[in-house]
Amino acid sequence: MKHSRLFTALSEGLAVDGPVHVMRAPAGYDLAGLADVSVEATFFPDHQYWQAMGVAGAGARRAATLVVLPRSKTLARVMVNEAIAQGGLVIVDGQKTDGVESIYKDVRKVSEIAGVITKGHGRLFWFQAGAAPKWAATVKSPEGFKTVPGVFSEAKIDAGSALLAPYVQGLKGEVADLGAGWGYLSRVILGSADVTRLDMIEAEKTALDCAVENTSDARAVAHWADALTFEGGPYDTVVSNPPFHTSREGDPDLGRGFIATAARLLKPRGTFLMVANRHLPYEAALGALFGHVEELEGSGAFKLFKATRPKR
Repeated sequence: MKHSRLFTALSEGLAVDGPVHVMRAPAGYDLAGLADVSVEATFFPDHQYWQAMGVAGAGARRAATLVVLPRSKTLARVMVNEAIAQGGLVIVDGQKTDGVESIYKDVRKVSEIAGVITKGHGRLFWFQAGAAPKWAATVKSPEGFKTVPGVFSEAKIDAGSALLAPYVQGLKGEVADLGAGWGYLSRVILGSADVTRLDMIEAEKTALDCAVENTSDARAVAHWADALTFEGGPYDTVVSNPPFHTSREGDPDLGRGFIATAARLLKPRGTFLMVANRHLPYEAALGALFGHVEELEGSGAFKLFKATRPKR
């Protein structure tokens, strides 16, 4: 049986005396060996998993904090800083592809490392909270918007969303922004006085919090939810710039799921407006779920679709 780095560490000298709070552990992360644990996950499907396991929570009491490193280097630094600020034992676990080696080197400059486990193309290490490394842990948001480290396109307006923006101006009635991110398209949509309601549906809680602040409109309703299973509507228009990966590996099925949700949530005469990377094969899914599909003017990198007459 292949054991995780955490299980190995607990078997080889990592001693935890009291509750452990885990930051951003993905669904299925191995917590074997920890008896008193709470997990805080900001990605809704992960939160659902830990909630079903009975351990989702904010970890008010803790003797140790376990940081599961994300892909974003800036967010990783923010999380390590937060763990250090809580005091006690800090445990950091991450893959080499997610930058754990640089985090380890920076922490080692200011704290004595108590133990290290290197296996499975990654590293887990632990130390007693002390001084925080001297590193940059902020993000420069696009002008006029609030973003935070780790959200998609944190430092600039996504080129695909910018391309779609002119087509979501002047909408009417009830609208959904499926995968709203930090709210760029939502703000454009709300520029129309004829929009009566906008549901912003987003799985990443930190991005959704930004979307609420970036729109600041009574017509906008935030939904922390998985777009693939969201129940709502029916809507006159669904707008989406769907993700095509939740990890480093691309997954076109994710975008196909967004298309299926849009078809399910729309009114019979509703419209779906979507932007996608040009290489992604979404035409068949759109044709199967909508009676009419039109490709709008896009770019070399992105394609835009307008789909109507959703099939039931």
